[in-house]
Amino acid sequence: MELRLYPNKGILPATPFASLNSNLPERRGRRRVVILNFSFKLIAGREGIWCKFSLFRTYRVVSTAPVDVLWQKLINLADVSWHPLLSSTNAPRGLIAKPGLIYQVVTRLIPIPVRIFVERVRPGELLSVRVLAIPGVEKRVTYQVESTVCGTYVSYSVTLRGWLSPLIWWVIRPYAARVASELAQAAEQVAVL
Repeated sequence: MELRLYPNKGILPATPFASLNSNLPERRGRRRVVILNFSFKLIAGREGIWCKFSLFRTYRVVSTAPVDVLWQKLINLADVSWHPLLSSTNAPRGLIAKPGLIYQVVTRLIPIPVRIFVERVRPGELLSVRVLAIPGVEKRVTYQVESTVCGTYVSYSVTLRGWLSPLIWWVIRPYAARVASELAQAAEQVAVL
């Protein structure tokens, strides 16, 4: 049975988002859904005892911006002004995300370049990237854009694996919680103009 963590509701069995939307708290005019899955395993073997940690977290908000505007804001790799974790990139203006592309970004937390590998792109729907930062951590980020009757859903999913994952998650958690809402807000400002 899959359990999901919802703000102000606790841990509930997985149910469709449509049935939960009416009871979710409002934040800046948008509804928010947070899903958290994690696992921690202690494994004993001939080499000794070691641990395996993985975390999967999804943030989802509703935006009034059209899907096309959100998608263009997301795949424009040169513009990271809306992203709370990234400050700049070496991607040239106008470069859009394509599978197999590797580019560098500089984080707002520590001014060091980090390589990003674009894994999957489904135009107008999904962008999946892998962050190649330091050994001991594997970080995958997936953005999804979905148009519904209520508005446009923007999902930001983070998957962390490796023995340094708990420390990295402790550092980036407050910033990761804002990514989907900041993307939606930036796209709404573009849509108004």
